This record gives sequence, structure tokens and C-alpha cells, in this order.
Amino acid sequence: MSTSSGGVAHVTTRAALLDVIRGAGQISRVELTRATGLTGATISTVVRRLIDDGLVVETGRAESTGGKPAVLLSLDPDARYAVGIHLDHAGITYVLANLGGAIVGRWRRPGAGADEPSAVVGRIAAELATFVAQVGVDPDRIVGLGVVSPGPLTGAAGMALTPPVMHAWTDFPLADALQRATGLPVMLENDATAAAVGEYWAGSSEASTCFAALYMGTGIGAGVMVHGDLYRGASSNTGEIGHICVDIDGPDCWCGSQGCVEALAGPAAVVAAARAAGFALPDIGIAEDFAAVSRAAMVGQEPAAGIIERSARYVALAAQALANIMDLDRIVLTGPSFAHAGSLYVPAIQAQLDRSFFARTSHAIEVVISTHAAEAAAVGGAALVLQSELAPRASSARALSTAVRTLPAPHALRQPDAARA
Repeated sequence: MSTSSGGVAHVTTRAALLDVIRGAGQISRVELTRATGLTGATISTVVRRLIDDGLVVETGRAESTGGKPAVLLSLDPDARYAVGIHLDHAGITYVLANLGGAIVGRWRRPGAGADEPSAVVGRIAAELATFVAQVGVDPDRIVGLGVVSPGPLTGAAGMALTPPVMHAWTDFPLADALQRATGLPVMLENDATAAAVGEYWAGSSEASTCFAALYMGTGIGAGVMVHGDLYRGASSNTGEIGHICVDIDGPDCWCGSQGCVEALAGPAAVVAAARAAGFALPDIGIAEDFAAVSRAAMVGQEPAAGIIERSARYVALAAQALANIMDLDRIVLTGPSFAHAGSLYVPAIQAQLDRSFFARTSHAIEVVISTHAAEAAAVGGAALVLQSELAPRASSARALSTAVRTLPAPHALRQPDAARA
């Protein structure tokens, strides 16, 4: 059975009710009837099942309006957990989120580097067991892993096209390998798309009709949410604004094109320009070197300030193109690089949109920095898993390992050997 609630299509009545309860915080059965349009009998039946499954609890009574006070319902945030894992060359970030979307644990470890993918998968399994044990969460309450990496992605095969530093991962069966290593269902997503879901799930952009998470880590991309749903396109690889050509005679890009925004203005390009200008860098990786350039630019030090300013102008053009195509009302800057330098990019992007956004006379468009930019992709990975548990939508179904199915109740998932030792 399927239904619609609040204009958003859900797979099941159960999912519709869970989504409404999550959004409300506390709500009565009568209010659920009004919010969903479902009958009182249906509400009573489904709510009872949700209580029996431990997902929903009765939390007291509403104020009386003359009759018997209504019983209030809310999610039990500790009933389920999800893990988000951001896999990148520079670092691996782990985030553990509860059913209510709150982050209960976070951990950053060394990245994939030049290690073989199979060795990295083994390390992730061991680190995950350690992480969960340190946080103190019952492993049987973890419903799955949301694994996030640079795109584009193709099903369980993982990364079909990779940046140069991650060529070893091309077509590696990432979802299947991690599912076997951890015993947990795995959902794959690209970093920018996951970041958009994380922003929406955290509530910071729920009021937006159409917003984009503009993501900059070691590359540049974007995820777009329309009325609470991801806009995915034909193969779930939308938002690749880092590969918009802004100079037809520009430098070659790893994607196969040339003159791309990422090739001209991404973190690697910024670092290369700073190094060519004689700026002293720690030379310990693109992420760390970009952070060093950003810190210098913050205090107006040249040539860093001029190099970041040039990068921001290119990124602003990409943001304008995306805003014009999708008619956005909000852009959230997120990702590790924007965590360092977002305040230097906001003015350039906002000024470009104020001046040239096509629909500027119809509505404003706001540019802000994410409150969890540094770990946005991992947060989004966990949010996607929780969304598939709470309120599955057509746009939620990305690349799932064969173990992923509807998970109505906690079940004993096989933990890696490291967790049992």
C-alpha cells in the first residue's frame, strides 16, 4: 500500500507516519490523522505496530482542551542507528547518527592514500568496530552503512570514473566488499549528493523549495533537493558543476574535458597556483595545502588572497549556472574545503547571483555555509540510510548492496571479526 502525505510520495503508510512524527517531534494520533488524511483506524493500527517495533514511544499527554488529554507520540531516537562513512584519498570520516538524526559519534582516520582498495576495506571494517564500541552503541541497532565517495558511481561497482589519486578504485565492487567485511547493508552515494541529504535531514534547509548543497572537498560538485526529494537525473549523477566548462581553451581535466571549473578553481588548482607563485606550503596533501592557502587568504596575505579570489569567481559562475537551471532559492556551501574557506567564497557567489541570477526579480537566493561542512558527506551518508528506514522515497534508492531491504526491526547483523575479538 502506498499513500501521500504533505504532498510528498512515500512508499508505505508506515513510512509516511514515521516521517510526520520525526518532523513534528511530538504529535498525537488525532493530529496524525489531520496531517496525513488517513483514517483514525489506520493510524491506530500502524502506530501500534510502530510502538511494538520500538520505533515510536508514548511520551505524555497534550494540554487538555476540555476533554481527555491526547497521548503524544515521538520517535525513540535510540531505537536505530546508522553509520555514514566518507571515503576519500585524504581521509576517512565516520559518523554515527541516531534515528532522530542527531550525531552521537564522529571519528576521522587516515585516508585511502595509495593503499589497495581491498586493504582499505579491511581497515574500514576494523575501524568501524572500534568506533561503534567506543561510542557504546549496541551493534544490533545499526541498520546500515551509508558510504560516500567521489562520483560518478554505478551501482555496487562503485566509482566508475575516479580522480587521478584514486584510480585504483575504478570499478572496484565497493558496496559488496564492505557488506561482506562488515555484515551490514551498504548504500553508496557520491559526496555532493549525500551532503544535500544531510543538510535537509538536519533541518537546516527543510523550508527551502529547491536548494543545492555546493560541495568542495578535493573536487567540486553539488546535490540538489526539490521539495524534500533528491533530483537524481538518469543515472543518479547530477550536479557535477565542477565539470562545467568555463574556458574552452583551458587546462585538461581528469573527467576528459578541458577548461572545467574544477581544473581552474578547485583545491588542486589553488594549491598549484600558490606553489607556482612561490607560496610556502606544508606539501602534505591537497587538503592540508589548500587549508594553508585559505588561512593566509583570510588575513589578506598575497598571493594567497588573490588566488582564492580568482577561484571564488569561477565557482560563482558554476553556482549561477546551477541556480539558473534549477531555479534554486538557497545554496549551502559544504565540504572540507568550504569548512576552511567558505567565508571567502560566500561574498563572491552571493554578489554574482544578486547581479546575474535569472530569476532574481521573482525571488531571492541565499548563500550560506553549512554548520557541519567538514563532515557533511558522512552525515549525509548516515541520513540516507535513516531515510531509507524512516521514510523511503523513490529518490532514496541509490546503489544498495544485496543485503539492503526494508528493515522493520533490529536484527542481529554479523559484525566483523575485530568486533567479536
